[in-house]
Amino acid sequence: MEDPRQHILPVYRPPEEVFVQGEGVYLFTEDGRRYLDFIAGIAVTALGHAHPAMVEALRDQAGKLWHTSNMFRVKGQEELADKICRDSFADRVFFTNSGTEAIECAIKAARKYHWAAGNADRLDIITFTGAFHGRSIGAINAGGNPKYLEGFGPKLPGFVHLEWGDHDALKAAVAASTAAAVLVEPVQGEGGVRAMPEQCLKGLRDLCNEHGVLLIYDEVQCGMGRTGQLWGYQWAAGADPDILCAAKGIGGGFPFGACLMTEAVGEPMQPGSHGSTYGGNPLAMAVGNVVWDIISSEEFLANVRRVSGTLQQGLKSLADSHPDKVEGVTGKGLLTGLRLKADPKNLQGICRDGGLLTGVAGNNVLRLAPPLIIDDAQVRDAIGMIDAALTEWTP
Repeated sequence: MEDPRQHILPVYRPPEEVFVQGEGVYLFTEDGRRYLDFIAGIAVTALGHAHPAMVEALRDQAGKLWHTSNMFRVKGQEELADKICRDSFADRVFFTNSGTEAIECAIKAARKYHWAAGNADRLDIITFTGAFHGRSIGAINAGGNPKYLEGFGPKLPGFVHLEWGDHDALKAAVAASTAAAVLVEPVQGEGGVRAMPEQCLKGLRDLCNEHGVLLIYDEVQCGMGRTGQLWGYQWAAGADPDILCAAKGIGGGFPFGACLMTEAVGEPMQPGSHGSTYGGNPLAMAVGNVVWDIISSEEFLANVRRVSGTLQQGLKSLADSHPDKVEGVTGKGLLTGLRLKADPKNLQGICRDGGLLTGVAGNNVLRLAPPLIIDDAQVRDAIGMIDAALTEWTP
């Protein structure tokens, strides 16, 4: 019998499990086995699987109108953009299909801003080691990871890559006459679930202000309530960006993203400067409005912060119980994990065999990004499964 995967481009290496149904924080395979989902499609299914309000919104919209393109007004876009600007620094929003597209929009908007101001030589986007900004040609050059750049031609000009935490190099790069913007994840996902200290976010804002450089936050993974604030940057007073990229949790599983920006940045982006055929389509906006209404409430975010504390305590207990295998706990809120003393790929498999779905990230991190609706009992279940997996694991 032929392998049913033979015609799929082999850029992924998924395990054998095939999930056919989801309910809340659980996924089910074809044979009915249940898994506790602590990766949520890489921080995407923020409200869990098959959330009733999301399902109802999608079904209702699917029976009315799917697509018109952005040749025409989409009322759901206007409603959601109004909510986003109400609850953030932003004055303007561009809707995309993905986080990568939001990054592309951000890079274009930053360069267009300086061009319109008469500074066309300000092109450099400053980024950091460990960053991940997507898989397009522009995004992999922004991230600068040699593994992702290999085989795709020469590096593009206009990107400056700095070591994470090298303050002197950052000051010099921002002061350069060609600097356009600093692009940073307040909490790195792929780079090892590393949170930038709040004082560093504020210092970065001040540094950019000093030199007329724009500040772009990539909150594709750490935004939409994942850290316990609606946006990760909101933990640091006075650290508002000029541009912010969102996706993943903003759609709760329906694919769309958004590029947020101030009026000053958005003003040069006039008709013809950017576009998207599918971005902000009626289906995405119907779901997005429901997701926003739920996650943006302070009661919901307060519960995320509380449950995050429960998870952090549990992870610290695992670090104490397995000092020979665990170096510590990393991350922020419900984007967190265990930093291990060896590659966690096998540990991830042991967790999966035990009924727990996790991820991995750079610097030997077992990454956890569960749905934001998890409760204390489910956290305790996950900690117990990881404890058992760590006991079995031979690095």
